[in-house]
Amino acid sequence: MSVDSFKKLISDEKIVCPKCDQPVRKFDKYVETIASVWDGAGDSVTEDAGAKVTLICANGSCKWEERTEYWENYLVD
Repeated sequence: MSVDSFKKLISDEKIVCPKCDQPVRKFDKYVETIASVWDGAGDSVTEDAGAKVTLICANGSCKWEERTEYWENYLVD
């Protein structure tokens, strides 16, 4: 998952706050996690394991915020 993909999820209102059930408006401290790196003779491969991000609701008075690598749990269709 790239940072641009996260920006799209936020702008498309695909991530929902579990506290107020409104779309999450912001995210911070995005980092991709790496599962493995293989560096062979002239060939390198990096396998992504996902992403860790701080989700921030920012809807009215809702102060919900969570640092998580399980952001998929907050996705909606």
